[in-house]
Amino acid sequence: MATVRELQSMAGTEPITMLTAYDAPTAEIVDEADVDVILVGDSVGNTSLGHETTLPVTVDDIASRVGAVSRATDEALVVADMPFLSFGVDEKDSLENAGRMLKEEGAAAVKLECGPHTVELTETMVRLGIPVMAHLGLTPQHVNQYGGYPRQGTDQEAAERMLELAVAHEEAGAFSLVLEHVPANLAAEITEALEIPTIGIGAGPDCDGQVLVVDDAVGLSDWSPSFSKQFGNVREEMSSAVEGYVEAVESGEFPAEEHSHEERDLDDLY
Repeated sequence: MATVRELQSMAGTEPITMLTAYDAPTAEIVDEADVDVILVGDSVGNTSLGHETTLPVTVDDIASRVGAVSRATDEALVVADMPFLSFGVDEKDSLENAGRMLKEEGAAAVKLECGPHTVELTETMVRLGIPVMAHLGLTPQHVNQYGGYPRQGTDQEAAERMLELAVAHEEAGAFSLVLEHVPANLAAEITEALEIPTIGIGAGPDCDGQVLVVDDAVGLSDWSPSFSKQFGNVREEMSSAVEGYVEAVESGEFPAEEHSHEERDLDDLY
């Protein structure tokens, strides 16, 4: 399995690929495609659990999926996304929740949606052996504060504050930084300022890597953000297959003779 140090060594030398996964079959496909990092994102709330935001996602929700993904992954670095209020409120709870993802579920690291309050926490986690991927820019757990999902770092003050936080988290020991929905030129400046790799989503081409929600990348979502790209149309394929199944059952075409078997000794039960 890939290591944090290997990922760090890719900064500025080799593009980093990261996709989300929430179950074993998807993780196997992503891993076999040589994706560098699998993020078990709290986006599972939107993609799989039927929630409108990531806020209702629990530690147990993430933990069960981290375990499934870890068991199905041989090569990629598995990162657990820590859900809303699972960190940053109480240090003891934060460490226990994050530690559980490594100790019990097999993750190699955790991701924190960051702010000034997570600098010291990052340092503590790293000191205790919990690698931290930081996340700045649009942090969906702050949806109620933002009033939606607007682009971040769009004025001088906000951009300078983001750069300062990026440097602070690097100094605290974060091994990488996700930049979400920020101006491309800001992401380029932050990438230039840091030694750790940056991974962008809606942050332009100059980050050290890119991440997408797998449902968006394969075309499973019925909606995806403007900064994502569909590289397939799994939704259409699934719809076609399900419609084909319904038609085959209703017409009597399925199951056919080759899908069944008979036991001769059972012919005279009645």
